[in-house]
Amino acid sequence: MEIKKVMVIGAGQMGGGIAQVSAQTGWETVQYDINMDLVNKGIALIDKNLSRNVSKGKMTEDEKAAILGRIKPSVSLEDAADCDLIIEAIVENFAIKEKVFKELDRIAPPHAILASNTSSLPITQIAAVTKRPDKVIGMHFMNPVPVMKLVEVIRGLATTDEVYKIVEEASIKMGKVPVWCKDVPGFISNRVLQVMINEALWELYEGVAPAENIDNIMKLGMNHPMGPCELADLIGLDTILSILNVMYDGYGDPKYRPSPLLKQYVNAGWLGRKTGKGIFDYK
Repeated sequence: MEIKKVMVIGAGQMGGGIAQVSAQTGWETVQYDINMDLVNKGIALIDKNLSRNVSKGKMTEDEKAAILGRIKPSVSLEDAADCDLIIEAIVENFAIKEKVFKELDRIAPPHAILASNTSSLPITQIAAVTKRPDKVIGMHFMNPVPVMKLVEVIRGLATTDEVYKIVEEASIKMGKVPVWCKDVPGFISNRVLQVMINEALWELYEGVAPAENIDNIMKLGMNHPMGPCELADLIGLDTILSILNVMYDGYGDPKYRPSPLLKQYVNAGWLGRKTGKGIFDYK
């Protein structure tokens, strides 16, 4: 199957980034969210990202205009009716994803592949709410999507080799490096990453050191480009808590038990950069 038209569900940081890369690949791209304000906000961020590339000489104004011209704003899931690949990038909440995938399964053409950008929820469980579990797969992009090269490709229990191959080739066309893994809680990336971030938050909670010191240890001593506290704020503390909860429930291992401080920050609405305050203050 040749991919010609893509729909991205969710116009937030991840969804907008995926839509941008899809349009840059040359595909007609539908950018969907639940209201036009969110869609316009997402497209405005894409415009800003592309303008930065123009100012750096990485693309021309004509190329930028062509990319934006391939992005169609949408507030209706019915626009999935003629899409070849639909990538969901919404909140890490299974009940919400379940509702969306049931609708997409009803609307999308029989050949369409339904992909999820979930960072931790089981692909097999998501696939099971559809009548096409063989065509459901995980495409876990990294943040920021236009910059990061990796796509973690997760095969559900029923995902066919053909669907995996199509998604693998699509990822390469998008300028990404696809790396596959089995459908386990947290996959590869977050099973490793979130333990480190959570441990940093436990250290912060226990008063071992301030956040700046924890980050400097990892940046200057371990050659990490960004410390775990700064990275947590970039990802979003609510997202991190959701991922840790999925892994704690999935494995029953106390090493995934979220730090009480993480829960406290999320309850306070201190979610990181997106709210102006998290572990660090961005206001």
